[in-house]
Amino acid sequence: MTTIPTLNQPLSELNEQDFANFADLACKLIDDAQNETQLQELKVALQGKKSEITVLSKQMGGLDANGKKTYGAYLHELRTRLSKAFDERGAFLAFLALNEKLASEQVDISLPARGVATGSLHPITHITQRMKQFFTQAGFSVATGPEVESDYYNFEALNIPDHHPARAMHDTFYFDAHYLLRTHTSGVQIRTMESSEPPLRIICPGRVYRCDSDQTHSPMFHQMEGLMISKSSNFAELKGIIHEFLNAFFGKEMTVRFRPSFFPFTEPSAEVDILSDNGKWLEVLGCGMVHPQVLRNCGINPDEYTGFAFGMGIERFAMLYYGISDLRLFFQNDLRFLKQFA
Repeated sequence: MTTIPTLNQPLSELNEQDFANFADLACKLIDDAQNETQLQELKVALQGKKSEITVLSKQMGGLDANGKKTYGAYLHELRTRLSKAFDERGAFLAFLALNEKLASEQVDISLPARGVATGSLHPITHITQRMKQFFTQAGFSVATGPEVESDYYNFEALNIPDHHPARAMHDTFYFDAHYLLRTHTSGVQIRTMESSEPPLRIICPGRVYRCDSDQTHSPMFHQMEGLMISKSSNFAELKGIIHEFLNAFFGKEMTVRFRPSFFPFTEPSAEVDILSDNGKWLEVLGCGMVHPQVLRNCGINPDEYTGFAFGMGIERFAMLYYGISDLRLFFQNDLRFLKQFA
């Protein structure tokens, strides 16, 4: 334990040398303080309310004028020396503490930098951009529309009567008798035909919704539909565009077949299949010539204009392109899966 020096005599019995000796011992203790805590304890002991200096200062009132002058000078000199010693030791200890902290936080700039984790586009976005690139280069523009659609634009204008299976509640998310979550992006085609004069050449990518969920179906998925209206559109042109698109998308010459099918909004209609690497035919999209009644519903004269339309599921193309067997992987937000497409 640190021994605090003492004068141990009444003020009037002390001389200058006594004060000098006391100051020397006190300054030695201050210089030996190893940390801020020890220094603060010494400051309380040497300069606090109960310190000997404070006690001697209170005796100044009992001295005559000469005594006050003499001993006042001694006490002032003592306080000055102690204050200077405390300031210098405090500054030195603070310097040591700062250096210790800097040493503990030192960074080796020769070490390799930490890697920065960056995000990337979702695989569905990649595929959408790949599909859009072909059609925009072919002269198609991108059209969009509301996802909450009216019964008229989603069904009636597309020549889908009330008794058609697509109207059943198990396929469609209805809000009420008039509004629903769109089941396809065909409503965008109707809105575009109503608001624009032909000729038209558009694609309509976007989210669509159906009451279905399994390994190859999702309640929310993405479609890309296309529409071309002109005075000379024909089925041969439709087949050529689709075949060229499939070749460009898969990066090789594809074997393609068109099978007769039925859609209320196209006549004639066809399903499009591609021959997969395992020798099996795989359906990838539907298409056909726009039904004359659909053109009339949009204010277009079918005797003057013809058109064709096609529609495909973006997730299906993503599954084929990346070799993925379960559609649900796209929507589970598993970073281990998504990082593969960065």
